[in-house]
Amino acid sequence: MSYSLQLYTLRNAISEDLPGTIKKVAAIGYTQVEPYNFVATAKELGAALKENGLTAPSGHAPLMSQDQDEIFTAAKELGISTVIDPFLPAEHWQKAEDIQATAEKLNQAARKGAGYGIRVGYHNHAWELESIIDGRTALEYFESLLDPELVLEVDTYWVAVGGQDPVDILAKLGDRVKFIHIKDGPLTRDNKAQQPAGQGKVPVMDVIAAATSLEVGVVEFDDYAGDIFEGIAESLAFLNSNTAAEGATA
Repeated sequence: MSYSLQLYTLRNAISEDLPGTIKKVAAIGYTQVEPYNFVATAKELGAALKENGLTAPSGHAPLMSQDQDEIFTAAKELGISTVIDPFLPAEHWQKAEDIQATAEKLNQAARKGAGYGIRVGYHNHAWELESIIDGRTALEYFESLLDPELVLEVDTYWVAVGGQDPVDILAKLGDRVKFIHIKDGPLTRDNKAQQPAGQGKVPVMDVIAAATSLEVGVVEFDDYAGDIFEGIAESLAFLNSNTAAEGATA
């Protein structure tokens, strides 16, 4: 199993010292990261990743609101092969026609991305699971409208906060899911209450097992009350030890 770190987790440290933060991430044991805002930081970030032997298989960028050519060019420079749109507010997920329009925008982005050799995906929050369209969650309805080459990055914590079982949702979304966000905590909207993997209410290893076409599991904290570097280290240690244990019994 391959694990990565969403760099938004370390946004405060990155704003103060990007190279030093990336060096710490590598020292903790991460070999992959998922950048955000990478158009603005591409040169400095690329140098830091190279210096520390890190790769970035995926990255977050607002494909539906910013210059796609700029995004895909920067992604190519950084070796990012999947660009994921990270956020579309709740009002876009209440009506079937709005979801259809969003799917078409992303389908168009994917066609442009293909010209750069880059795949396109979408990352959910809670509202795509809270909204029900024609008897299923808005995320499932959205998935049914996407072209085959598009992928999903399911934020499994926000699925649970949105009132759905992440194991069940992952089974329903099937092979479309190539990435998941791994986080833990009390399943509330209090981001500072989030916890390292294995310390909250999410059945983390069951969730990972349910994503049968998973390429990368991405550790993320939206926020954290403790030392964030300790938090990401504890998450990685939990994942590595449990993955090794499962591998030994397989």
